[in-house]
Amino acid sequence: MSDRSYGTARAAVGALAAVLALSACGKGQAADGGQPKQEDAGIVVGAENVLVVAAEPISSGPVLSGTLSAEREAQVRAEASGSVLQVFADRGQAVRAGQTLARIDDAALASASISAQSAVRTAEQALAVARRNAERAEALAGAGAIADRDMETARWNVTNAQGQLAAARAQLSNVQKQLSKTTVRAPISGVVNDRPVSAGDVVQPGAPMFTIIDPGSMRLEGSVPASELGALRVGAPVRFTVTGYPQGFTGTIRRISPSADPVTRQVPVYVSIPNTGGALVGGLFAQGRVEAEARQGITVPATAIDERGVQPSVLRLRGGKAERVNVAVGVRDPQTDRVEVTGGIAAGDTLLIGAALGTTPGTRVTVRAAGAAPAPAAR
Repeated sequence: MSDRSYGTARAAVGALAAVLALSACGKGQAADGGQPKQEDAGIVVGAENVLVVAAEPISSGPVLSGTLSAEREAQVRAEASGSVLQVFADRGQAVRAGQTLARIDDAALASASISAQSAVRTAEQALAVARRNAERAEALAGAGAIADRDMETARWNVTNAQGQLAAARAQLSNVQKQLSKTTVRAPISGVVNDRPVSAGDVVQPGAPMFTIIDPGSMRLEGSVPASELGALRVGAPVRFTVTGYPQGFTGTIRRISPSADPVTRQVPVYVSIPNTGGALVGGLFAQGRVEAEARQGITVPATAIDERGVQPSVLRLRGGKAERVNVAVGVRDPQTDRVEVTGGIAAGDTLLIGAALGTTPGTRVTVRAAGAAPAPAAR
């Protein structure tokens, strides 16, 4: 190769090297000659860390809590004194109105009844004799055979016999009434909830013997602040949950107390709850909300809203990137820990929740499908 050709080749190689160097420099530096760019790899979140906003029913109203009790309950007490001979019903047993529950010793009253019946028969016979004597006296008086005084005496004897018969019958009625009280009967249909007596016990009038409840209807007695009394009305529905039951229940406000508690300033409210299937039992704790207002709206978990700033905000996923959006909030439901959002987002938007709340706005976010393997860690 000639010296001239060799020089030309060296010049071409140098030019190519310069072009490659400039190209490499352009790839490694920013257009303004700053630091090298870092490629944004983004983050991957699970499906449990995203929420698709949807419109759903919203109910607002005062919160109620209290203990369930039977709306109809009867305390059966002894009305006669004596020893309990037999008991025919036990706890948990269903009974009908009028059914015999127990018998109390009635020997003394039975004897008194026999005596009273005998007294009635004697009084009836005495009245019959007095009437016959009065009839004869009237006949003799008409013939002028007896004095008027004898006639008046005969009539007085009839009146006296009538009074004695009335007293004997009243005594018999009283004894029979007392005798009937030795048979203890159920005043209502329901279930025996308590039975503090047993055969052989001696009872006195007023002693408790049975407690019967009607499980067909339950009652929830709760209280609301006086400031929320305006949201209550008789007949308003109440939705509530009961400890130990997975499903919810619905009742109706039957009564509102006309006065508030002087200490707590709470107003008692009584809710009637149908219990046709007998699913509910008394004594359990219940908590619910009066549905004073019901409408469609958007609610999100309270934890999805950041309220540390001047205006509440949420993290929305749009275009594959996280962005912070200011929102307006409405009613809050402490039962479900959800908050109504009245502005800033719409149905169909996707929000970041849970562990994804720490995502920096502008970060690219990829949602991993439920059940998919986690993405490998970046090296």
